[in-house]
Amino acid sequence: MHTHCFPLLCVFALASCATPPDSETKPMGENVLSKEAIHAAKNGPVDFTAHVKPVLETKCVMCHNHKALPGHGSLENRQEAVRSGALGAYIIPGQPEKSLLVANVKTVHQKVSAMPAVGERLTQDECVILTKWVKEGAQWPAGKAGALHFLP
Repeated sequence: MHTHCFPLLCVFALASCATPPDSETKPMGENVLSKEAIHAAKNGPVDFTAHVKPVLETKCVMCHNHKALPGHGSLENRQEAVRSGALGAYIIPGQPEKSLLVANVKTVHQKVSAMPAVGERLTQDECVILTKWVKEGAQWPAGKAGALHFLP
């Protein structure tokens, strides 16, 4: 290769690393929550039932459950979400920086390992709300109020 071609090759290589704003496998998502609910969650305490549960049910639990991932972590209920597995716990209350849920949804690169792996990505607002919720202690009610529902 000629040495004068090297800078041009570098420009093309760097341009190919740029993340497109959208992709077929990971389209930008729509907010699950209303504008009012987003405002309330950002400006006050995050409520599991009003702010977190709709996001987890719509964009996470369809894959992160015992049927889809047998033997792996699940987001079906709080007990499963805080259980530590081979890679750690999905949620470590009060520690968003150590929680796999927060690390995986905040990934902006559209590679397959960023969550969700298929379907609509979480919006910036949803990521902020989930991070804030974990930081606030990840309050998650027991029983039916805290059970996440998904279509098998």
